Amino acid sequence: MTQKGPVQREMEERLSAAFPDADFILSNDSARHHGHAGDDGSGESHFSLSISWTGFAGQNRVARQRAVNKALGDLPGNRVHALAIKATAPGE
Repeated sequence: MTQKGPVQREMEERLSAAFPDADFILSNDSARHHGHAGDDGSGESHFSLSISWTGFAGQNRVARQRAVNKALGDLPGNRVHALAIKATAPGE
């Protein structure tokens, strides 16, 4: 098991604060993208997120992704090159 880097830890902290009681898994996929566009050599450039939160009920996919991006602030597009998001409400 690899250790979490500072970017991943910060992302998890922001997600926990923005989505209380959410179940989420944030995976660092950067090793699979080594040498590709956006790979900055930090080992923390590409992530995937699976998040389930009751607050997503009644929201469409775009609204959910916007909420996640808002919670992460300047990280996506700045220190994170790519983030794949799967956001659901419980039971979906």
